[in-house]
Amino acid sequence: EHYVNLLAKTLRRVLGKDAQLEYRIMVDSGNHSNKPLTMDVPAHGYKTYSNNEMDFPLIIHNPVKNPFVIPGLKKMQIDSQLNPIYTFDNFIEGDSNRVARRAGKTVAEKPGSSSFNPLVIYGSVGLGKTHLAQAIGNETKRMMPNKVVLYVSSEKFINQFQDHSRNNAINDFIHFYQLVDVLIIDDVQFFNRAEKSQDAFFAIFNHLHQSGKQLILSSDKPPKDLEGVQERLLSRFRWGLSADLQIPDYETRIEILERKMKNDGLDMPREVVKYLAYNINSNVRELEGALISLLAQSSLNKREIDLDLAKRVLRNFVKTSSKEITIETIQKMVCEYFDVPYDKLLQKTRKREIVQARQITMYLAKAFTKNSLKTIGEHFGGRDHTTVIHSCQTVKDLMDTDSTFRESVVELQQKVQLAAM
Repeated sequence: EHYVNLLAKTLRRVLGKDAQLEYRIMVDSGNHSNKPLTMDVPAHGYKTYSNNEMDFPLIIHNPVKNPFVIPGLKKMQIDSQLNPIYTFDNFIEGDSNRVARRAGKTVAEKPGSSSFNPLVIYGSVGLGKTHLAQAIGNETKRMMPNKVVLYVSSEKFINQFQDHSRNNAINDFIHFYQLVDVLIIDDVQFFNRAEKSQDAFFAIFNHLHQSGKQLILSSDKPPKDLEGVQERLLSRFRWGLSADLQIPDYETRIEILERKMKNDGLDMPREVVKYLAYNINSNVRELEGALISLLAQSSLNKREIDLDLAKRVLRNFVKTSSKEITIETIQKMVCEYFDVPYDKLLQKTRKREIVQARQITMYLAKAFTKNSLKTIGEHFGGRDHTTVIHSCQTVKDLMDTDSTFRESVVELQQKVQLAAM
């Protein structure tokens, strides 16, 4: 590009005014059974060439030999490798993922310009790391179509590096990745078995970060717990924000199921939705898998979806059996619901929120267990049966006069019933 004028003048001086400069460009097709594709590009009129775009998807066996624009060579367009189904609209926000989701939105709106660079998303399997990472990429492409966004798994990155290493083209590999504006690498924990790939990524990371480009990484654990990854890389991972994804709570799981059903035009009894949400509490992937299995059983057997069918389907996902509800079970449920420390229920405190939580727990224990009033009282710091009677009556009175209180008790009753199924 920088020497075209000089070359043209030199050729004309040596060969005459009719001399022309032509390029012969070879593009590796990645298929060794065919000859490489060649294209002749005349040099005359080079000043009028435009950089029209040519789709050039990122494929492991089709490495980019020259990532730079040459006069007369059409500009490459890097395939983002993003799945369009992953968006922020279908990534349900809850307490378990709020920080990560909102950080992701910030990054998508201002890639490379926020303090969240890199953004490291970590969490266990099936909690939505890939979904969120790709949602950031898709949102960036929607808002800024000219940005070069690339999603790649760490395993594909390693395979590509090894291919280029065998062909003595490591510099081409690094230069290619340095063209990206937003780089998303999934499952960086697998870098632990690829020392040389880490060296290449270190060079890419430094260039992109210093150039104001955005990096988004996902992992099954926080940076401090990544084993086999170079300390200099871990240090850079900590430059930005590390946001974790946790197991979604009961309410979020219900919302996930309802959104999935709405998007797919499905309908299901509310009690079945609650049953699924209560019993599948490991990760989102299993929750959606249980829903798909239930719908398949209903369709194949031409049977309406009900609680009995849901129980049958869930045997393949969790160990389900009729459980005996204990006072301890109810105490834990109420403490989790009201965010009250367990030991506070047993203490003689007069704080309103603690007193109400204790009274509701006694009320539920009387309704759902076979324990005597005396036994229930003993589970609350040795209180006597008259305290239990008073607590149960207080809960009944408040349910008649306070709609918000009644809703809380009813919801807890439903949770206890689901736990007993």
